[in-house]
Amino acid sequence: MTRSKVTTFLWFETLAAEEAARFYTSIFPDSSIDRVVLSPAGSPLPVGTPMIVEFTLAGVPYIALNGGSPSQFTEAISLCVDCEDQAEIDYYWERLSEGAGPGQCGWIKDKYGLTWQIVPRILPELVSNPLTAGPVMQALRQITKVDIAQLKAAATVQ
Repeated sequence: MTRSKVTTFLWFETLAAEEAARFYTSIFPDSSIDRVVLSPAGSPLPVGTPMIVEFTLAGVPYIALNGGSPSQFTEAISLCVDCEDQAEIDYYWERLSEGAGPGQCGWIKDKYGLTWQIVPRILPELVSNPLTAGPVMQALRQITKVDIAQLKAAATVQ
């Protein structure tokens, strides 16, 4: 794993860091588990269990920690997946929502509690136009998984 000046650090309350990293890397291309550091004697985790997991997700480095103390992810931070077309939206939506509950407007809180936004690449274009922004945002608030055709249809209604 190439170190970046800034790396996203994910704190898992339970012993799910390695499991989550393996789940995420199985979904995205150009992903890998780069290093697993086992818990030494004297740490709050059982000796020899994964403590730190360094992984690459779609070419971007991440670090996951089994923190062991109460900590939860919130929607205040999320990972945004840029999708070229509806097939990509469907793929990432299906995979990341396994064992989880979908939210609104293309958001998912996965089975590990991390929030993802599954966003079509065309969305910024649709909401940057003052004539289409309102109808597109209204349509977006009404859906769970993003439907590009539905957003484009909303953009044509003026």
